[in-house]
Amino acid sequence: MKPLVIIESPFAGDVEANITYARKCVADSVHRGEAPIASHLLFTQPGILNDDIPGERALGIEAGLAWYRVADKCVVYVDRGWSRGMNEGVERARLFGLEPEIRQIEEREVAA
Repeated sequence: MKPLVIIESPFAGDVEANITYARKCVADSVHRGEAPIASHLLFTQPGILNDDIPGERALGIEAGLAWYRVADKCVVYVDRGWSRGMNEGVERARLFGLEPEIRQIEEREVAA
């Protein structure tokens, strides 16, 4: 059975570059035989939540963090640095007994 993996990667800042990077992270995880979710890609799509509206951003973060109740792994992709949201994810993972795994993919490019 594939492990359920929560992907933590940056979103805020250079949003377009971070979305492209997050897609590569999800692809990397799938290619490793995992079943990943990157809630920051899901909830920030047009028509779902607006990350620029603090209340909606908070809703998205909490919805994503709720997945830690069922996750097998927390994987933190750090090629583009760390964000406050990633720190929140790592803290939540540890509350559920998951020690985050740190990964880089720049040297192992995966087609997006």
